[in-house]
Formats: sequence, structure tokens, C-alpha cells
Amino acid sequence: MQPSHASSHRQADLLLVAVTLLAAAGWIFSRETVAGLSPLVFMALRFTSAGIILALLDYRALHQLDRSQWQAALRIGLLFGIAMIFWVTGLKLTTHVGIGAFLTCLGLVFVPVISLLFGDRPSLHVYFALPLALAGLACLSLDSDFHLGVAEACFLMATFILALMFILSSRAAARIPAMPLTAIQMLVTGLLTAIASLIFEDWDLQQPPAIWGWFFASLLISTCLRYLWQTRALGMTLPSHSAIIMILEPVWTAILAALWLNEQMSALQLGGCGLIFISMLVNRWPALRLWLKAMQQTPP
Repeated sequence: MQPSHASSHRQADLLLVAVTLLAAAGWIFSRETVAGLSPLVFMALRFTSAGIILALLDYRALHQLDRSQWQAALRIGLLFGIAMIFWVTGLKLTTHVGIGAFLTCLGLVFVPVISLLFGDRPSLHVYFALPLALAGLACLSLDSDFHLGVAEACFLMATFILALMFILSSRAAARIPAMPLTAIQMLVTGLLTAIASLIFEDWDLQQPPAIWGWFFASLLISTCLRYLWQTRALGMTLPSHSAIIMILEPVWTAILAALWLNEQMSALQLGGCGLIFISMLVNRWPALRLWLKAMQQTPP
């Protein structure tokens, strides 16, 4: 691996770790927001506002996109919008936010396998890491209190759609600037959820200040900043590599849910977190070995 490529992959890895932290915080922000706002109304306001903000920050880049770039961005936005309808419905109905996060991220484990259909050739380390990651997620989500209800079914539907969107977004991010790609994705998602909310929900915007505080935290931190960083990072590395890092999201979410929502983590779930960390180390072992070697050669 050339130095510039190694540096790019390290930067992408750090960005993706930060993305998982912001995403985990987003579960808490969103859960608190839907305690007041209707789920689809929340999604419509959140993603439409985020799309407008990002579009205004770099509106010239939108005009510079060609037809094929617009089509790719619109497809990604369509998939993401459908996934978010299922996701927020599951979030509203679930009694365990941590398990919801594990189920939603389960699709990332299979991204390297699905990406074979798109011509990606993951390294051998990915296939060693996959069973460990899958076993870790099984420990996290299939605990003794787990049952498959409407909320869990919604999370699983979102999972399958997000896995496909993840691959398409990685491919598009390599040829479309992060800001316009993210803006279009947000705007399409906001439009889809707005249409769904007009059909299925009442728009009650008379909410206490605390609910709007959680909404703006979700909008600015876990939407604008999170998806901008995620899109940029996905364009800097292979989806098979980034997928394993993104599995950190349910780990951080479970920790935050335990601290903020008083959700309990069993010994089995803690063991699952350990397996996920091991799978990440296995997946990124070549880069980790180079980093360790460089650290040993660095003078004190």
C-alpha cells in the first residue's frame, strides 16, 4: 500500500469511528424527539431541513453535477428515504433502543458479500472478520428478552435497504462531492417522509422547548455533520472495510442507552461487544500491523 493510500484509509477510518459516535448519539436524540413529534413528521422536518442547509452551504456544486451524477444521488436518496420510514417506525415502537441499533447495523456485516455483485473484491481478512462480527451481533440482539415484533420487523426491513444503499453510496461518493451528494440524499428522504406523514399522521408542531432542543441536536449533529462525514469517508475507502467499522454504532448506542435511558446490558451482550471489537481488529489487521511497526520505529 502506498503512503498516500495508507494515509487516506487511516483518515477514512477515523472519520467513520467519529460517524459511529454521532450516529449513536442520534438514536438518543431521535428517541427523545419522537416522545413529542410524530415519527414521520420528525423525519420530514429533520431531513428536509438538513438537505436545505447542506445545499445552501455549497449550492454551486449542485449546479455542476451532470445527469448521471444526479440520477445516482436520487437513487441513493430514494433507498434511504424508504429505509428511514421503516427505521423511525421501529424506533417509536421499540422497548429496547440498544437492540434496535444492533438489528439495524446487522446489514453492514453482509455488505462485503453483497458488494461482490458490484465487482468489489474484499481482502481475505474481511472473511475472517465476518463470522466474528455476526456472532457478536447475535450475542447482542438475540438475548433472552429478544422477540420478533413489529418494531423488530421494521428495523430488519430498514437493515436490508440500508445495506444496498451503503454500497451504492460508497460507489457514488468516489465520483460525486460529499456535500451535494449528502444534500440530495437528505432532500429526497425529507420529501418521501413528508408525503408519508401527510397520509398517515397529523402535524402537531405545538411542542415544548425540550422536544425542539432534541430535534435541533438530531438535525445539526446526527444528521448534517454525521452524514457529511460519512459520505466523505465512504469515498475514501472500500465499503467492505468501512462496513466493519460502522458496526461500532450499536456498541456506542447500547452504552448511551444504558447511561441515558437506563437500559440494561447482559453478560451475553457485553460478550457480543467484545467479539465485534475483535472482528474489527481482524478486518483491519494489515493496516494495524503497519501502524504498530511505524510506532516501534518512531524515536521517543
